[in-house]
Amino acid sequence: MEKIILKYALQNAIKYDGKANPGSVIGKVLSEIQITDKQSLIKKVNEIISRVNKLTKDQQINKLYEIDPSLLEKKKEEEHELHDLPNIKDKVILRLAPYPSGPLHIGNARPYILNDEYAKKYKGKLLLIIDDTIGSEEKDISVDAYKLIPEGLQWLDINFDKNIIYKSDRLEIYYKYALDIIKKDLAYICQCSPETLRENRVKGIACNCRSHSIEDNLELWQKMFKAKEGKYVLRIKTDMSHPNPAFRDRVLFRISNREHPKTHKKYRVWPLLEFSWAIDDHLLNVTHVIRGKELMMESEMEKYIWDIFGWEHPNLIHTGLLQLEGIKLSKSKSKKEVTSGKYFGWDDPRTWSLQSLKRRGILPEAIRKFCLSFGLNQNEITVPIENLYHENKKLIEKSSNRYFFIENPKKITIKNAPKMIAKVPIHPDFKKRGSRIFKTKNQFYIMDKLEKNKMYRFMHLFNFKNNEFISKSMDKELNAKLIHWLPVSKDLIKTEIIMPNGSIAKGLSEKDTKKIKVNNIIQFERLGFCRLDKKEKNKLIFWYTHN
Repeated sequence: MEKIILKYALQNAIKYDGKANPGSVIGKVLSEIQITDKQSLIKKVNEIISRVNKLTKDQQINKLYEIDPSLLEKKKEEEHELHDLPNIKDKVILRLAPYPSGPLHIGNARPYILNDEYAKKYKGKLLLIIDDTIGSEEKDISVDAYKLIPEGLQWLDINFDKNIIYKSDRLEIYYKYALDIIKKDLAYICQCSPETLRENRVKGIACNCRSHSIEDNLELWQKMFKAKEGKYVLRIKTDMSHPNPAFRDRVLFRISNREHPKTHKKYRVWPLLEFSWAIDDHLLNVTHVIRGKELMMESEMEKYIWDIFGWEHPNLIHTGLLQLEGIKLSKSKSKKEVTSGKYFGWDDPRTWSLQSLKRRGILPEAIRKFCLSFGLNQNEITVPIENLYHENKKLIEKSSNRYFFIENPKKITIKNAPKMIAKVPIHPDFKKRGSRIFKTKNQFYIMDKLEKNKMYRFMHLFNFKNNEFISKSMDKELNAKLIHWLPVSKDLIKTEIIMPNGSIAKGLSEKDTKKIKVNNIIQFERLGFCRLDKKEKNKLIFWYTHN
């Protein structure tokens, strides 16, 4: 494993100016070997990358030549190039089928971006099918999602077909095929309790309802539309000795009295997802389905239904789940917090929705590079969120001007401080960008707690100790701690920063921040990158991006 990590760390470092990216290396390693202990992998990758990044580029090239010269001999591939899809015949048609319980979040992005990349690669078609059948009570439909889902996809530059398909508009189609299966004597109306259903499936026992005649089932199917909730379900006939109990006589349709946001109370009998998928994937001529491997059981049921009708199988391709360390992604939980008012909206940073990432200043290009770095495979991947931030930082660092912000400012006076005009670079590339000008006297705002008898240096200004001026020059022998500051002035700007945990950092920023345009991403020194979200009359509101 260490040799595999090392060769990919070296290859990645050579490609990116001597500095390897952990996320890309982890993705490459997982595409070659199966690893169950992801935490140990991440730790080992970081250790090896730390060593690799200390080597010169020549040393990296020589080392890689010793381990695997073929990686040096490969021609530079197009960025994000993916392996070919299987069984390409005519036009490739893929589909996205999000359930509208809320907006898409960062965890949804990987399979959707992969679908988009393949659609673009083969000049194919990408359908957006809003999977708005009635779900469980815990996973109910959110009206806002009908707008937020396409909005998030468009922001990610996912080129889906403009004619959005809603499953709630296709109930009559599903009913037709349900009748066909009943007439083939391959589905039956069941009146057993959920507990009996589960127990029989575990034991591999067929219930009495399974012996109904076709005529009885057709009659009960009609009664199902007027029956009370929970009285009937339509179940498909499978092998009751199937090795996986979950596959045995699964439910295809059930009754729900809940009102639907689009169809209201027009329908009460709703298909489960795998039945509607099986019908739509055929009728819409879908050629390839790229979905999470947690849906493998649903994929098997789709195949079973396609075989019942004698339909050709689309190609089913499964991807592993992408998880972020320490972050629990749940649309259901976010909906609960948004509805209760704990979160201020679907773009609250704690939802991790695409809308929240946009407001924070995470660029769609960074999300795409991050997701594609893992390729298309079934390995479950857990990576630090810093890997996404690393991709974003590469895109914004060169364009982000620097400014001072002081949170919870404390006023101090520096004895004997000279009046100064300080020229502070607006960016490391100050020769092109210029500087900010500060006029200082002896009063300053700081946020650090000062220790007695400790030497400090105001960045770009002077050294002081025990609140008394010492010297202007930068002297390493003083071992002064760098802190940032603002001169006490009426020109300072009240500033608030929305943090990723939903808290608000309040303070003052320098006068030049009023020149920043809304949506621009800047860097507050010693704090991190921030995006200007709103300008109010006496205040600027930023969203924290990352450090």
